[in-house]
Amino acid sequence: MLTNYNYTKMLFFSIMILSSLFSISSLSFINMWMGMEVNLIAFIPLMINNNNSLSSESMMKYFLIQSLSSANFILSSIILISMNKWFNLFNSMNYFIFFIMNISLLMKMGAAPLHFWFPKTMKGLSWMNCLILSTWQKIIPMIILSYCYLNFVLFMFIILSVITGSIMGFNQTALQMILAYSSINHIGWMLTTMLINMNMWTLYFIIYSFLNSILMMMFNFMKIFHLIQIFSSKPSIYTNYFIFFNLLSLGGLPPFLGFLPKWLTINFMILNKFYFMNFILITSSLINLFFYLRIMYSFTMMNYFEIKFNKILFNKFNLMAPLSFISMFGLIFFSLITYF
Repeated sequence: MLTNYNYTKMLFFSIMILSSLFSISSLSFINMWMGMEVNLIAFIPLMINNNNSLSSESMMKYFLIQSLSSANFILSSIILISMNKWFNLFNSMNYFIFFIMNISLLMKMGAAPLHFWFPKTMKGLSWMNCLILSTWQKIIPMIILSYCYLNFVLFMFIILSVITGSIMGFNQTALQMILAYSSINHIGWMLTTMLINMNMWTLYFIIYSFLNSILMMMFNFMKIFHLIQIFSSKPSIYTNYFIFFNLLSLGGLPPFLGFLPKWLTINFMILNKFYFMNFILITSSLINLFFYLRIMYSFTMMNYFEIKFNKILFNKFNLMAPLSFISMFGLIFFSLITYF
């Protein structure tokens, strides 16, 4: 029975990946919409978790939001096709339709202020589903948005996303909520990289997905969902420090790997004289880092006189340790490679 369940999950997981590739490689908005719908149908069964009573609520919220945004997207696509004025953005009607299309895609990825569904959905999912929702499920809307974005819409959502992600995550104690608001903050940064080029977006997305994967796999191994569980259960002092260093890397603290894409983005913003947006982006990152540093400081003070090392649990992190070192020192290696 368990084997059949695993095969079913593998089937839906494969369909989810293939539908995403189909959607982002399509040249027609109709085909993109078809890929998004198949992706939604494949991801819903993966969200089932009999051990979590909130999973059904999360599935319903996710389904309703994705269905609403998909309906708006296909409606605007059909109107564009019927008007046969695809590239005439100076036409006021076309401009409004592209605005609706942008809003639909931004709602799909959970950008602020259309983020209301995202943290609550994350809270009801397992860690592996949280990883998929915060990384892979953002690929389709972001790639499609890069084909048809409007500058003023993008600027507005960038500023709102980075501010909301940093401020709303400040007093959270549930790890899923912290990473959900961190994801909203990173959406703002990824939308900013679209203003540069898609190669920059790809670099940022890969590094963000890598850092997110390390953290969520650690939390999945340790079966922890709240900050107090990190403080109270002490499987290994080194494991906990790995967690906090990776949080700092995700926040963009130098010299960790997570600082690299933010560094490149800030340089571009300065060169193109986007000073106000640069100020907002940097300030939001500092707020996030302050919160992570405060958690790490509290943990360090609590464990100053009591350091325990459990080899049995630490063995589970044999794979995670080298990945964590890449996360912590990747920027230094990258700088050396670039220099030589």
